[in-house]
Amino acid sequence: MGAGLSPGSRVVPPLRPVPPPAPVPTADLDQPGLTPPYWDEACRHLARRDRVLKKLIPQFGAARLHSRGDAFTTLARSIVGQQISVKAAQSVWLRLNAVAFGDLPDSPPPAGERPALLPAQLLDLPVEGLRAAGLSARKVEYLRDLAAHFAAGSVHVEAWAGMDDEAIIEELVAIRGIGRWTAEMFLIFHLLRPNVLPLDDVGLIKGISRNYFSGEPVSRAEAREVGEAWAPYRSVATWYLWRSLDPLPVDY
Repeated sequence: MGAGLSPGSRVVPPLRPVPPPAPVPTADLDQPGLTPPYWDEACRHLARRDRVLKKLIPQFGAARLHSRGDAFTTLARSIVGQQISVKAAQSVWLRLNAVAFGDLPDSPPPAGERPALLPAQLLDLPVEGLRAAGLSARKVEYLRDLAAHFAAGSVHVEAWAGMDDEAIIEELVAIRGIGRWTAEMFLIFHLLRPNVLPLDDVGLIKGISRNYFSGEPVSRAEAREVGEAWAPYRSVATWYLWRSLDPLPVDY
């Protein structure tokens, strides 16, 4: 249970003060498939602070969050996946890449790693081709706006390492089709920021309800209070609560 909780109880403060943790290492996103350098320390910290996570974390062995290392791909996939299942989103993404790279209709994707889809490449595709990949008219608009922002350099990719989370969120939500939830997923899955608590995420709220409140409804305020004990590794705690609902991690 979390910080002195019993099933179905409300949150109480930790029983004793806990010293602040050491600074969190940052990630070098030039390496695709990168695992956060802070992950093991985060797991130890969370296991000390929270009895729910102490039991939950070992259930998933060596599984880790990882970054694709490509900002445009991560955001484009998040737009493609809005309001559809993970399986459907993967199918649309593969068809979109088939259109972009000139594969034959209904042919299997090529073996090995395909080059990342580039913003300029997407902008060159006709709207009809994007629609043929299974994208709605609105998602086509969103993807083209995203590509235009990247192509014009109006997103400051090189500066993100020195920007705080809220500043990056503010920059991203200026792009059509990207709201706060999508920006927070980007912080977690691409930038590997360690301390994001996405309170608009249904899975996080459900995970807190199931693991801390015996399935009772949970308010945002209660979820935020539970998450306070996880700092500065709230992203890692969120990832494990997602896994408690679905052992297969989402791939952005």
